[in-house]
Amino acid sequence: MSREILESGWEEMANRKPTLIQSYPMIGGDGPHSYLRNSSYQKAAIESVRVKTREAILAKLDLETPNSELSIYRIADFGCSIGSNTLDIVQNIIETLKLKHQQEETKGNNNEHLEFHVFFNDKPENDFNILFKTLPWYYLDSEVFACGVPCSFHYQLFPRNSIHIGHTSNTLLWLSRCPEDVCNRNSQAWNRNSIHCTNFIVEVARAYKKQFKKDMGAFVEARAQELVPGGLMIVLGLCLPDGVKMIRTWKGVVFDMIGDCLMDMAKSGIINEGKVESFNLPLYFPQFRELMEVIEQNGCFSIEIMEEVKHPMEDMSFSDDFIVSMFRAGIHGIIEGHFGSGVIDELFDRFAKKLNKEPIDFKDCQKDMQYFILLKRKVR
Repeated sequence: MSREILESGWEEMANRKPTLIQSYPMIGGDGPHSYLRNSSYQKAAIESVRVKTREAILAKLDLETPNSELSIYRIADFGCSIGSNTLDIVQNIIETLKLKHQQEETKGNNNEHLEFHVFFNDKPENDFNILFKTLPWYYLDSEVFACGVPCSFHYQLFPRNSIHIGHTSNTLLWLSRCPEDVCNRNSQAWNRNSIHCTNFIVEVARAYKKQFKKDMGAFVEARAQELVPGGLMIVLGLCLPDGVKMIRTWKGVVFDMIGDCLMDMAKSGIINEGKVESFNLPLYFPQFRELMEVIEQNGCFSIEIMEEVKHPMEDMSFSDDFIVSMFRAGIHGIIEGHFGSGVIDELFDRFAKKLNKEPIDFKDCQKDMQYFILLKRKVR
């Protein structure tokens, strides 16, 4: 094969993918600050829809979908991170598929031996070592075959018509990158006084929304290519009820407090003030209607379920330690990537003290919203 053909092939691949994907994995390992030990909030969300997920698969998955091999199911968890959360999700899906086949067997159908090919997907920097060290025994038997897929889920990761069930939870808040304009001093969307999208400044909100629609659109299109016709995509996540501003939620209050701590560190000469002004979290809590718009625009899926579900911890007031640990595990990588490794302990020590002095009034905060979506790939 000639060098010219190889180079043109690589150029074509590059043009098909986003030009820049920022990477900010959860804290790896199994230490006290790791995501493994500080993801109980996410775990509670997953547990709250265990039965709903089971019922949805039983009711909506057609075992006779075209182009599917009935004895082999391919399952993908997009944005798996590490620890038991993703393993519990996949186990629930596998057990449900087995039950589905048992029900069909009573009708005289589908008595084949089942095998499951499971794909755990996250950014290359994700701690896949910890994930695979914690695989339970049933992944070591002859029916479940697991592998890691280290790449951004904003890309197409699998061949067309190859995945039977896709799943993602608490991931679509993460953008592929921060909107350029919010970090640009010469832009009306420069987000100088905040580190996140508060929904308070119109230009900033517009820039974040534009990036979200681009990224969410890429995610949905990639899954539309990968899922078999009739295949299911299960999405669990957080958004804002229509009309609620992020700054009014307790999570928005937390991000503001962390931003204040960064600015205090700049004033103390610990970090550069310009660095703080140019720092923005690549996170966006969409309005509920924005989710619907992107999915409907794609046109490849029927929306079987799209509803609000109550988070088990929705009405709780969290301790300072819980809040600090949860947010440190989640945004450690972003902070370190922008400011360097020497600021983490100082930042979260200051944040803990600030929380102690200025407790969050959870009852006074507006609530964000947990949603459950079931999409079915249309049969064309």
